[in-house]
Amino acid sequence: MKIKILGCSGGIGDELRTTSIRVDDDILIDAGTGVGDLSMDDLLAIDHIFVTHSHLDHIAFIPFLLDTVMGFRDSPVTVHASPETIATLRTHIFNWKVWPDFSVIPDESHALLSYKALVVGETINLSGRKITALPANHDVPAMGYHVDKGQASLVFTGDTTTCDALWHEVNKITNLKYLIVETAFSNDEIELAKLSKHLCPSLLEEELGKLILATSTTPVEVYVTHLKPGEGQSIMQEIAETQMKMPIQALRKHQVFKL
Repeated sequence: MKIKILGCSGGIGDELRTTSIRVDDDILIDAGTGVGDLSMDDLLAIDHIFVTHSHLDHIAFIPFLLDTVMGFRDSPVTVHASPETIATLRTHIFNWKVWPDFSVIPDESHALLSYKALVVGETINLSGRKITALPANHDVPAMGYHVDKGQASLVFTGDTTTCDALWHEVNKITNLKYLIVETAFSNDEIELAKLSKHLCPSLLEEELGKLILATSTTPVEVYVTHLKPGEGQSIMQEIAETQMKMPIQALRKHQVFKL
């Protein structure tokens, strides 16, 4: 299984792209502005989109993707998300005012968009690739994802703040190889991080203190994502100054993980 980071920034500008992760050729986890760099052939290959939550930086290119591939596909693109996120997409995006409702285009029997509601703990098995919804704590209903190929797996927290339930589930994983966790703000903005339900380096340190690395049979590589533009260097410096013993790296656009 090949996992490629299409976008991992908390904003745009200067080659920055918002959150989107491509799993093999046919799966996206979130569909931020990084999707816009894909070729037509790449876009046509996407059959499934797993959405962490409804904020625009994570869903912005779902409408554009569907509009682009319309007329070139015989089967729908399936959006997997929580019932609350699906309701938001239906009500506020695919509502004929912001964008056409592709769940009835070209007609209800041959719709380009289908929805699959997920609950935390549920696993979708796509040709041996298991994707499980994980708990998250954000200012809208949100979830992370555990992507498991068998010998090794990856966890993407999505946007979250302090969340004991997340680490309870992560600590059950025995083949965890990669952990991607958000850290949107610097410590100077801890109150903003708390208000918007994101992490900063001091909160990240508390959260990773809940991670029991002994559950994994392989060393776990930790990456931080969703850094706000212009703050990446200071955030990474503050992370380096914590007491965390594990090496932590900034996630990079175009980075590839293999499971």
